[in-house]
Amino acid sequence: MNLVFLGPPGSGKGTQALRVAKELNLIHISTGDLLREAVKNQTELGQQAEEFMKSGNLVPDELIVKLIEEKISNGDKGNGIILDGFPRTIPQAESLKKMFEQNQEHLDSAVLLEVSDDEVVKRLLGRWYCPKCNAGYNYPSNRPQQEGLCDNDGQELLRRPDDEEAVVKNRLDVYKKQTQPIEEFYRQESILREIKGEQQPDTVFQDILAAVKD
Repeated sequence: MNLVFLGPPGSGKGTQALRVAKELNLIHISTGDLLREAVKNQTELGQQAEEFMKSGNLVPDELIVKLIEEKISNGDKGNGIILDGFPRTIPQAESLKKMFEQNQEHLDSAVLLEVSDDEVVKRLLGRWYCPKCNAGYNYPSNRPQQEGLCDNDGQELLRRPDDEEAVVKNRLDVYKKQTQPIEEFYRQESILREIKGEQQPDTVFQDILAAVKD
């Protein structure tokens, strides 16, 4: 089973993709994590991607495709894969389709988590993380015991540059212009599965499982 997870930033697709991957023994591939790792390691691709990420703009297709192709070709596929954060544009969706076809594979479902703009802004402005252990916190659902400090090591919590309010709103605009058209692409392929993303996380999870197993 090969799946793609779609939705605006802050829709919860990363969290749900991890849960579904564990439940169905699928390999979770997050382009966000791949990009952050490349930037942290200052690889050639990472240096190229860093400037786009800082401003909240989409990383160019060719950089994403190179990272994804490398990950898929080098990794154990388990019972299949979940792509989280890819594709983000129609050309990427078309490239992904070609990649699967070349490996005699196909995409089973594209899972779309539907979340309103107001909810996206609220969620992302409440996200913080520890720069030392990378633990994540979320206001108001997962607060640290001591305001502004990590429970594990007492480090001062930070907000990722792409979670600042101006960047969040820009990310939403970019999503609507460049990524939302993919919904129609997969609708026409008859594999789009639309899930209400503002329900309780466990309900969202169960809805996703029911949709992809249907």
